[in-house]
Amino acid sequence: MAHTLVTPEEVTRVREILVSSGLFTGTTRLAYLGLIDPPFPEVEEAPVNRRFRVQTVETSDDTSRDTVVSVSEGSIESTTVLDTSLAGELPVKDEDFGVVEELLAADDRWLAALDKRGLDVATVRVAPLSAGVFDYPGEAGHRMLRGLAFVQPTPEEPAWAHPIEGLLAHIDLTIGAVTDVEDFFVVDIPEESGDYTSEELTGPLRETQKPIVITQPDGPSFTVSDGNHVEWERWSLDIGFDMRDGLVLYNVCFDDVNPADPANPRRRRILNRASIAEMVVPYGDPSPVRSWQNYFDTGEYLIGQCANSLELGCDCLGEITYLSPTIADNDANPRTISNGICMHEEDWSILAKHSDLWTETSYTRRNRRLVISFFTTVGNYDYGFYWYLYLDGTIEFDAKATGILFSSGYLDDPSHTSEVAPGLGAPFHQHLFAARLDFALDGGPSRVEEEDVVRVPLGPDNPRGNAFTRQRTVLPTERQAIRDSDGTKGRAWVISNPESVNRLGQPVGYKLHPNGGPPLLADPESSIARRAAVMRHALWVTRYDESQKYPTSDFANQNPGIDGITDWIEADRDLDGQQDVVWHTFGLTHFPRTEDWPIMPVDSVGFTLRAEGFFDRNPALDVPEPTKAHGCCEGRDCDCGH
Repeated sequence: MAHTLVTPEEVTRVREILVSSGLFTGTTRLAYLGLIDPPFPEVEEAPVNRRFRVQTVETSDDTSRDTVVSVSEGSIESTTVLDTSLAGELPVKDEDFGVVEELLAADDRWLAALDKRGLDVATVRVAPLSAGVFDYPGEAGHRMLRGLAFVQPTPEEPAWAHPIEGLLAHIDLTIGAVTDVEDFFVVDIPEESGDYTSEELTGPLRETQKPIVITQPDGPSFTVSDGNHVEWERWSLDIGFDMRDGLVLYNVCFDDVNPADPANPRRRRILNRASIAEMVVPYGDPSPVRSWQNYFDTGEYLIGQCANSLELGCDCLGEITYLSPTIADNDANPRTISNGICMHEEDWSILAKHSDLWTETSYTRRNRRLVISFFTTVGNYDYGFYWYLYLDGTIEFDAKATGILFSSGYLDDPSHTSEVAPGLGAPFHQHLFAARLDFALDGGPSRVEEEDVVRVPLGPDNPRGNAFTRQRTVLPTERQAIRDSDGTKGRAWVISNPESVNRLGQPVGYKLHPNGGPPLLADPESSIARRAAVMRHALWVTRYDESQKYPTSDFANQNPGIDGITDWIEADRDLDGQQDVVWHTFGLTHFPRTEDWPIMPVDSVGFTLRAEGFFDRNPALDVPEPTKAHGCCEGRDCDCGH
């Protein structure tokens, strides 16, 4: 099976091949290592060439390289020296974070700015922030970070509660120096504690909660084989993990049962691949201190490398199965994220119910879902990425945002910032996600149609004015497939396979239901709009190309907006009846509330994929009735699931 998780032995072997080829020395640092997807469709009998993409920085001369290594062949397939002044820099490395504070602690300008505020450098924390692409001179071709500072008066006190407003540092990692310190103005530093674990803020903890115990005495209904292949309730899929993407689903299939031949279900493919290919957090404060704040958490920081080790009873509840993916550290050695991926089942209320007065039938079936998730921490924010599979063939994705607001000093101007505590601000911002969905319904080509509801006016064909209908429009080429959500039209998108039909002769399909929130709100001519162009629209469709993996380019860090999805679609390739990739953008627009401080309750956003003629009938008809093992259900049908 090609889509197995990366092993520690493979990472070690990649490093050995690089070292023996002279491409990894004592001064080389690794920025990214990931398994290259084999071509689709996968040929099960063919030998799998385990190929890895490796991105490195040679610190002795600041050469950035993009190299393909074949572990199967024990060889270097290609290596390219990057012109980072044009194409963008490699991702921010873990070890870069500590460098920022070290350089600033020795900079006279920084120390003078802190002294003016009466601050001890030992109590100052500096957030190492991706720089973006702006009109600061001399930054092209240099690995840049910017720093905003916070006071941490004690080890227990969250520094985010005490921002040093008006102060901005520019750090050049290429030359290892602070290039500028801008001290715009001085304001009072908020003093109120932000320690969300202290009794000073929590008060006495509640004593009202009774235990909720979720048990599956016979174990979970799913199985895991070959380390990452999952079978559950007619679903089958392979779980992958990448330093950049995080969780990836491969070969997502559903076993369709013919009631006349239930012993021989037909395994039907839905998706070759599904992932969140980019995540961008653009901030809306236009002040010179913060107008550059826009973070590509996937492309710049690599959400996979920031993944948490999850804890039973805290992050996941019930009968849990964990997977522990392996990535690489900056020295190209394997690093395993213990319990990085969580899988479990959840009861999910009613699947179907009817009480029929004519037949006197009382029918109830309960729904459940398989949850596959991981959590990642990128600076102040924490994100959960949750994929849900349901009994009726529905697929959902949910992004859960929590953690700490990125704080600022509040300057008595509510135009772009909320005051969340006395003197403490939190700028308006968005959390935007771009999903990559490689459809392969029944293993075939795709057609993508836009579906809108349509009002029918009063007239001879609608004399009482009650009629409405729907309109479907084929999206024939890449440029014509750039589409926006429209809640007033109930807009959705139907992906079908014109070469496979159901028993009514209709093409089998799935429908993408968007959440309909606003896309990127920055001006279309802004730097962030050029760099994160994929976030400007809810839907893009491209012809599959194995080299076109990330819509913000392979090198999103300090990329001016080239080699991404807007460049791909210049060819305006035909889509209808081709192997297509659907890119769906969705997100949260966050006007921070007082209730979001000092730690933010989860806010979530996502999308749904529902079968649209893919099955000949309800595929969950074979779900048994609930077990009546609880006293409240004796003698009658049970809705509660006990």
